[in-house]
Amino acid sequence: MTDFVLRAVIAGVCVALVAGPLGCFVVWRRMSYFGDTLAHSALLGIAFAILLDVHFQLAIITSCLVFAAMLIGLEQKRMLATDTLLGILSHSTLAFGLLVISFSDMVQVNLMAYLFGDLLTVSREDMWWIIICSMLVAVLLYHFWGRFLTLTVHADLAQVEGVPVQRLYAVLVMLVALLIAVAMKIVGVLLITALLIIPPAAARRLAGTPEQMAVGAALIGCASVLLGLLMSWHWDTPAGPSIVAAACGFFVLIYLGPWRQRV
Repeated sequence: MTDFVLRAVIAGVCVALVAGPLGCFVVWRRMSYFGDTLAHSALLGIAFAILLDVHFQLAIITSCLVFAAMLIGLEQKRMLATDTLLGILSHSTLAFGLLVISFSDMVQVNLMAYLFGDLLTVSREDMWWIIICSMLVAVLLYHFWGRFLTLTVHADLAQVEGVPVQRLYAVLVMLVALLIAVAMKIVGVLLITALLIIPPAAARRLAGTPEQMAVGAALIGCASVLLGLLMSWHWDTPAGPSIVAAACGFFVLIYLGPWRQRV
């Protein structure tokens, strides 16, 4: 197996293993639009990297985390309805990012790779960034799993019991932001939320407990990555859209089956 395919498999599987369980909370808490906004802000991180001449991956991660903190703060102030606020920030950050990149003559950037992903071009450095950040998200998600579930099931009851609701919510959003930042190379800005939503949504129909849903989502995500890469290898299709199409195929097959949704 050539090196670039092996790197693509390792990077894709690492992200899928974490995106599945983390995506369960995105599905349960209906945070898909939140994920889109954070994904679009990642493109603004690329623009900052060009302007400031800093490391691309570091700039993307910083941009996602900063915008995640900004979203949490603005959401708590309740100046606008949450969906309105997310819509404004989502499209504004995407537009400004694209404008800055298009006007910059200093660095040639493959916009299609960042918009739709290009897993087969993952470098060794990209792969290590993805592995380290995915492991960090996985460890924190495992540590906070029980408290995240309590927060998701009944936030008011959790607050009465002394659970730091706002702090836990901020940690959850930051984990989503970090995963989105490192997963851009795989499925791109416009498709990353699909990797967070489709596998958990498919696993939901098969699972009887939250843990079963998390494991099922991780497995479906890994299968989608492998099948998507196989499609890209044999038919020369874009890797990112191929992975999302594979995940969508698994979703349709599972929902056409006789299983009953239980989680």
